[in-house]
Amino acid sequence: MADCETRVIIGAGHAGGRAAEAMRQAGFAGEIVVIGEEPHVPYERPPLSKELLTGDEGPDKTFLNPPEFYADNAIDLRLNARAVRIDRAGHRVLVAGGDAVDYGKLLIATGGRVRHLACKGADLAGIHTIRTIDDSLSLRPRLTEGARVVVIGGGFIGLEVAASARTRGAHVTVVELADQVLARVADPAVGDLVADLHRSRGVHVMTGATVERLDGNGRVAEVICTDGETVAADVVVVGIGILPNQEIAADAGLEVANGIVADAFGQTSDPDIFAAGDVAFHYNPILGRHLRLESWENAQLGAIAVARNMVSDPQPYAAVPWFWSDQFDLNLQVVGAPETWDRLVTRGDPETGRSVIFYMDGAHVCGATAFNQGREARPLRRMVESSAAFTDAELADESLRLRDLAARGD
Repeated sequence: MADCETRVIIGAGHAGGRAAEAMRQAGFAGEIVVIGEEPHVPYERPPLSKELLTGDEGPDKTFLNPPEFYADNAIDLRLNARAVRIDRAGHRVLVAGGDAVDYGKLLIATGGRVRHLACKGADLAGIHTIRTIDDSLSLRPRLTEGARVVVIGGGFIGLEVAASARTRGAHVTVVELADQVLARVADPAVGDLVADLHRSRGVHVMTGATVERLDGNGRVAEVICTDGETVAADVVVVGIGILPNQEIAADAGLEVANGIVADAFGQTSDPDIFAAGDVAFHYNPILGRHLRLESWENAQLGAIAVARNMVSDPQPYAAVPWFWSDQFDLNLQVVGAPETWDRLVTRGDPETGRSVIFYMDGAHVCGATAFNQGREARPLRRMVESSAAFTDAELADESLRLRDLAARGD
């Protein structure tokens, strides 16, 4: 069995990189090994669909830390390496090529992989996805003035790519299966506001549209929907979600369910194995349920919390979910992850581009979406976390500061 002072991290993405950094910052002096499949040092993903597509700079600005950081902090960063099996009895991780790495405690931060289209023509050239640095660098030169870009999927990634492509002068069409954009995270009223923004910038937004097939002579040229509508395409970007990379955990006998099941401390069904980031189906004490979050904050703060739990006194990770998205000149802040709500309350005038929409469950704020109101994210999170009651009138009254309303729950 490995020395108890060894910490191994499978996954060298955002969560894995921050976890290794957090262990050192917490004073852990033992060995840290990070195993990652990509050739790049750990990096953030939000710029991949925005700045890295619209600019001409290299990927180094996405890096969490410069490459020399890992050697300087005695972090054994093994890139271009794929973990293939966890030997729980022997406390070892087997790596492709025959290497084995012993662990005292193990963190699985394997993230997710993109969903691919299953229709005819999905293997044509000219079809892109956005998940890695290399994906963005491959797509960027294709987003040119006048290029016909079809984005399949109207979630955050799809809409951010659409905005980036339109900013570069491309003709853009978004094809969304659901009856609204942002169907997974927003009420239809919010989805309509975002769709209207895109339409006002020249994006053709199609909702309730199913892709039947992609056509072209070796390279994609058309997207054909089941209703017969055909959209010409020089480039197709598929953004229909990700699948958690949970197979290595399942093969090791760990509990999985839409990700690797973990408690509020990040601990899995094996007390020496933890999970963090996009792959973790973790328990949120504030919401009182398990959920899997695909967000910058969860990869950042969640991974830091779990990493500290692996090397010091454990503390539950409890945070109100928070997401953001930048599209054109819109900064969208989404707070909470409500499963149900009975009504919406609007603060401000959405037509001005600055407003907050509250998701209400009785007198409780169970979620909120802020349009170009980034400074209100903190009080909104406090309101969702609180058990305080709020009236519709006071939430809509802009003369009442949100931070004062949020203090009611303190």
